[in-house]
Amino acid sequence: MRLAPYSYDWIDNLSRQSPRELVELSEPRVGERFTAAGERKLGRIVSVEPGKQLTGAIMGAFMSYVLVPQDRDTTRLLLKVVMRTSRWVAVGLSIGDLIMARRQLLNFKLLAEQHQH
Repeated sequence: MRLAPYSYDWIDNLSRQSPRELVELSEPRVGERFTAAGERKLGRIVSVEPGKQLTGAIMGAFMSYVLVPQDRDTTRLLLKVVMRTSRWVAVGLSIGDLIMARRQLLNFKLLAEQHQH
């Protein structure tokens, strides 16, 4: 996610394609940019435990990605988004983010599974 949004590129990334294979990066650090969209670096990493969790702040929202080990060499990736806003704005943002976040998590799953083989 530090390189691109990995959701629907035509919406989130100005039609630029997110990488389709894993890219070797240094471990993330607090204060670094959280993500990029359309070659613009956005947000900041506010908390990180390598191999466990990454939390970033972007546009007034906090997004936490947490890895939860499962049985038989599998891992579950959870995403939690927290934002202070009005109830009506929250409903609209939640619906939109559900669609975008689902695509992002499915893309991460695909990349992780390709890397295993």
